[in-house]
Amino acid sequence: MNIGILILAAGKSERFQNAGGKGSKLNFMLEKNTVFEKTLLNSIDSELPVHVVTRPENEGVINNCLQFNIPYSLINSNGLGESIAFGVKNTSNLDGWIIHLADMPYINSHLFIRVANKLKHHTLVRPVYNGLPGHPVGISAKYYTELINLVGDDGAKSILRRNLVYQLNINDENVVKDIDYPSVDND
Repeated sequence: MNIGILILAAGKSERFQNAGGKGSKLNFMLEKNTVFEKTLLNSIDSELPVHVVTRPENEGVINNCLQFNIPYSLINSNGLGESIAFGVKNTSNLDGWIIHLADMPYINSHLFIRVANKLKHHTLVRPVYNGLPGHPVGISAKYYTELINLVGDDGAKSILRRNLVYQLNINDENVVKDIDYPSVDND
């Protein structure tokens, strides 16, 4: 089964900028790497195929993709659903996708592998921490048509709400945290 990681990096970073951050939060430095570079490196370490969806003006993300020879798609996205749809269309050769948010740099490669392995036996897989749904989310090609028709900013919630989701209990709060603010305080 050919399962890949789809990193969604086409957001506008509005909360980050409204809190005083400059530019895209994905280019914000965390220790030695940017938020996006850390996310990308953890994804690459899983040895699963990786594809990135980003905005045409995000040179930092594009340069990281070029540096690590990672394929990417460019879109002026109006929401998470549109980004997922575009990325899935551009990776239609896959049997499943691990949908990952680019502003979640603390997800390690082992979790991507765990989600991919569970996706071989379940059509939808979602990490859960203390009862809270997390990321990355595994979605099989069974939902291809629904995925490529997503719109809005709810991502794949419509698919997850209507279908049986295998819950992968994870003892790591990073599956429910992203970076939205320049102080690097996570949500």
